[in-house]
Amino acid sequence: MTEKELLELKEDIEEAKQKVSELKGERQALMKRLKEDWNCGSLEEAEKKLKEMSEQVEKLSDEITEGMEELESKFER
Repeated sequence: MTEKELLELKEDIEEAKQKVSELKGERQALMKRLKEDWNCGSLEEAEKKLKEMSEQVEKLSDEITEGMEELESKFER
């Protein structure tokens, strides 16, 4: 390898290190927000909470639909 190629490689490595550092910082910020906003310490906990919340939303949606149908049937009389 020439000196120029080695310098370019060194520059590429430094850029990659910088990008890794930035991504680690972003990950830490997102994990902190996950903990603060949703009290989840890991992605696994967040996925579990998401599943639970999705099930709750579905259940509430079904209850709302049933309630609307009851109201509609009462007012049709």
